[in-house]
Order: sequence, then structure tokens, then C-alpha cells
Amino acid sequence: MIAVLKGGTTAAQKENLIKWLSAQGLTVHVSEGEYKTVLGLVGDTSKIDMDLLSGLEIVDQVARISEPFKSANRKFHPDDTVVSACTSKLGGGNFGLIAGPCSVESEEQICTIAAAVKAAGATFLRGGAFKPRTSPYDFQGMGAEGIELLLKAKAATGLPIVTEIMSISHLDLFADVDVIQVGARNMQNFELLKQLGRCDKPILLKRGMSATLKEMLMSAEYIMAGGNEQVILCERGIRSFDPYTRNVLDLAAVPLLKELSHLPVVVDPSHATGAARLVRPMALAAAAAGADGLMIEVHNDPMHALCDGAQSVTPDQFAEIAKAVATVRTAL
Repeated sequence: MIAVLKGGTTAAQKENLIKWLSAQGLTVHVSEGEYKTVLGLVGDTSKIDMDLLSGLEIVDQVARISEPFKSANRKFHPDDTVVSACTSKLGGGNFGLIAGPCSVESEEQICTIAAAVKAAGATFLRGGAFKPRTSPYDFQGMGAEGIELLLKAKAATGLPIVTEIMSISHLDLFADVDVIQVGARNMQNFELLKQLGRCDKPILLKRGMSATLKEMLMSAEYIMAGGNEQVILCERGIRSFDPYTRNVLDLAAVPLLKELSHLPVVVDPSHATGAARLVRPMALAAAAAGADGLMIEVHNDPMHALCDGAQSVTPDQFAEIAKAVATVRTAL
């Protein structure tokens, strides 16, 4: 349920209403917009008399929300959420470029790539320290050492780092990580999501390979229900029957998610297509669809990458993509 307050409502009137609603056993989320204040009510709202609430002098409108996701719902929070990490922002008109290798391989590799992508306009550095792989015999990442190397690249460039968590037991290792990524395979790892809901770091949540948008938003809800409202949604393609691409990039998800939710939405054309030559056109299409950012895999030597070299662009190619994306966004 939401209650929209009238303009001119005083702070004391608002606080009195919140205290009364809280006394009814409800959790109240306050969204202060430029023109109106929305109170989002979570809990057993059946005990609330809508006529009584809507009849209050300071209440303009009361409505029940049918969707099961509440905190992530745009009706709860009409204005776009802006997620910040260091000096970089996503959402609310702030466009982010998250770039870097699929996996951290060495200090020289990650620092070289970090410097190159920053020069090309990247606002975040991505890199896998722990890698979920289909085969147990493939490179699984450098683990804690990989995070240390990412922090060295951050120290050299100032770029906030984004890296994936695989297990609750690894959470202490992410103390200095700026944005924690939840991969597609863990999108419905609810125990992990609940734990991340208790931390104070932005969470980049990737769509599961066969997940609906509703399921994705419910996973975001798990994080937000724990108190962490800094969630970034990431469309990375869904599984299909067509073998020509690794996944099918669902660009319709971008405007739909932004219609349903206030959370920022980024697109990962690298994992979606699995082919470096397709990253540029899909990145431009994502920008045209209204994405708040892009997540692109960049490697200085894709032919010899230890992970996903086929979908990684070179630093020079990334620079060209960044310029083209800026042109599309200007045209919009």
C-alpha cells in the first residue's frame, strides 16, 4: 500500500502519521520527491482502513500495490534511485560504463586494462576474482589475491571496483570492494541475497539465465527487504534455443524494468552475445533503449585470456564503443 501526502504537509504532521502507521505493525518507507512525498507501507496492510487513511487532511491518495515486489516498485519510489560508489554514479540521468576483464589474471594485466578503460571513459572497473565456470576444470579465478590486485588497480586509477561474490563465506574478503556483483547463477541464492541485504554496499544483481523480470525484481526485493536499497539491475541475456549467440539479449527488459522499478538498469552485451563483434551494436542498442549503464568485458590480449576471451573487446575497441555510445545518448 502507498499513501501520497499533499504538498505543504509539515514535518511534524508526516512524523505523526509515520508513528501511527508503525504502531499498526507496518514498516514505512519514505520517498521524498520534488513535488510529493510517498509513504510505502510494508506488512499486513489489511488492518488499515483505506477510507480512514485517505480521509486524513494531509493524505492526497491511497492505493494498494498488487505486485509482490514492494521496495523495488516505482509506485513506492516514483523518482529514480541513484546508486553511488566513490565518485561514480548510476541512475537518475547518471550513465555508467563498467569495464574490465572477465577475470583478473595478474597485476600487470588488470592495471594495464584499468588505465586504458579509464582513459576511454569508464567509470567503474570490473574484474572477476572468483569465477563460476560450467566446467570444474576451467580457471576458477585468483580468489582473495584477485581482489587485492583489483584494489591495486583502483589505487592507480581511482576507479571503483565491481567484482562477483560466490559464497556467503567470502563476504569478509569484500570489505574494500565498492560494488558487489551477484551473478546469474546466484540470482535466486536467497540466503546470499538476505546477507547482502544487511551490508552497506551497492549490489549489482544480474538476471538469471532463465529468469522472468518478476523473478529478478523479487530477488532485488530480498536484498532491499534487509535494508540495503542500493541495488543495480543487470540484463545479461536469457537462455534460448538459438545457437548463434551465447544468450538472447532482452532489450525490452530495459524500458519494462524502468517502468516497473526505480532501480538503475545496466546491460551486459558481452555475456549476452558471447561474441566480441556483437558487443558494439548491442551496446548502442542498449543505450538507445534507455539503459543507465553498460558492463563490457575488455582484455588487452583476448586471444590468450584465461576466461571468455571470445566475448572480450580490446581497449581500443572499447574506446570506440564509448564514443559511439556517447553519440547515441546525445542524440536521445
